[in-house]
Amino acid sequence: MRIAALQTTIAWEQPAANFERLAPKLRAAAAAGARLVVLPEMYACGFSMDTARIAEPPDGPSVSFLRDQAADLGLWVCGSVPERAEPRAEHPANTLIFAGPGGELYRYRKRHPFTFAGEHEHYLAGHDTLTRTIEGVRVSAFICYDLRFADDFWALAERTDLYVVVANWPQKRREHWKTLLRARAIENQAWVVGLNRVGEGGGITYGGDSMIIDPWGEIVVAASRDETMLLANIDADRVREARTKFPVLADRL
Repeated sequence: MRIAALQTTIAWEQPAANFERLAPKLRAAAAAGARLVVLPEMYACGFSMDTARIAEPPDGPSVSFLRDQAADLGLWVCGSVPERAEPRAEHPANTLIFAGPGGELYRYRKRHPFTFAGEHEHYLAGHDTLTRTIEGVRVSAFICYDLRFADDFWALAERTDLYVVVANWPQKRREHWKTLLRARAIENQAWVVGLNRVGEGGGITYGGDSMIIDPWGEIVVAASRDETMLLANIDADRVREARTKFPVLADRL
């Protein structure tokens, strides 16, 4: 499966502006042969805590954009949105949406809100994991701060070929981001796509450093701090090969 990860800046709390900027980038990814296109965490509004302003219903414009792009381009698109999925809930959830070409919609709610920034005061924590087979590749979903919780990745390893991690990860902790992404690939012998945003939002600078890593922990392609598209071919056979030649998972207690 060919995957495209779009490292972009995000117009703060301006979904329509972000849709307009992303549409040609998605078309370019489709033209490059991508079957799954990954967008950053909170791709349409940035990592805002003003949920009264930005939260959307499950059929809101940010989900509709993903669904429509997937249908129009005939591929899969994913990105996280502030979704008010429970009408009576006090807060929305930071929800990663996977939209498919046939109208499929899969959802993963961020399990670990970033308490250091007060996310837990504005967003509900998710409880479930998400693993789905997309274009023959078993994909598991995570969002930003989830990356620090290795046990969640371990629990899904045996049924995962590819971990997708979307983020708004601050530049000042960029070494943590890069190190943890490679660690998750190495310890679980799986592909990892780590997609971060760039630019500034809400007074925070984001450093990018997005990358695609193979099951041996080798960086296949990486970005710096510029807007760019990362492309790679994700092969589930590489996962099986790594786990057969060096059977770490068999020794995991």
